Amino acid sequence: MAITKTTTLKALLVASSLTAIHGFAPLPSAPQSTSALFAQRRGRPRGPVRTIEVKPPMNEEIAHDELRVSVAKFSQDSNGKAPKDENLGVMSKADAIAKAKELGGLDVVLINENSDPPVVKIVDYSKYRYEKEKKAKELKKNSKASELKEVKMSYKIDVHDYGVRIKNASKFIKQGNRVKCTVQFKGREVQHDNLGVELLNRMAEDMTKICAMERKPKREGRYLSCILSPRPEVTKAVNDKKRASDKEKKKSKMQSKQEKATKKSGGVVEDVKASKKAEVVKAQKVDDDDDDESLDDLLGSDSATDDLFN
Repeated sequence: MAITKTTTLKALLVASSLTAIHGFAPLPSAPQSTSALFAQRRGRPRGPVRTIEVKPPMNEEIAHDELRVSVAKFSQDSNGKAPKDENLGVMSKADAIAKAKELGGLDVVLINENSDPPVVKIVDYSKYRYEKEKKAKELKKNSKASELKEVKMSYKIDVHDYGVRIKNASKFIKQGNRVKCTVQFKGREVQHDNLGVELLNRMAEDMTKICAMERKPKREGRYLSCILSPRPEVTKAVNDKKRASDKEKKKSKMQSKQEKATKKSGGVVEDVKASKKAEVVKAQKVDDDDDDESLDDLLGSDSATDDLFN
């Protein structure tokens, strides 16, 4: 027992001396828990990136007292176009909220805070958000960004190969894309970079009607390149063509919808006519049976008359 006490005292004295000399306490022998290890991890958590929706001020959240109010309308007409919003004029915030409740528990959503007075819209917010996301998707789908195409060649290119490069570059530019023209040098050919500059300038001059050089040819290692961008009239023609094709697609889609609707309504009308015709035939058959029975009752029936008519 005395030996155990002396050992404990010696351990305490060693620990206190270490604390006094070095200024730290002995490390604990217990290992760290797994939760502490997980807490030390840094960085973005796994999984898809979460998008936080930023809602516009609505109803009582609007800080302005006087507002210009309009009522949104999403229902499309026969031509597939949404009608214009109904303008209610300038009114107070309390009147706008009361009007929204009167129209079926709708929301007053702030559209433009910078105008005088601020513009709000009476609308169902869930439907408003859906229509907004739909329009954003349509714009993203239709507004395709121009791509950067590349045409490579040597400064010793042949006439036929040069014509092929001009043809490919013209095709890319007429599609609304930018073209990077690159001249490659091998080994000691890099000392003839002035010939590469002349080739690129010649290429830009040959296509000057449809494109323009953005900057002077720039050398990067063994490559000499310049970028040709389409002229505004070419870009306008490409956008007009795309707009016309989208309009044609929309028109054909509307026509197919109308044809389906007419076919469906025509089928319903034919079914109604067929059912009415069947009812008329059935009624005529019943009348004929009744007439036969009444004749039998009137004339009477015996074996001689039955043999005569049969």
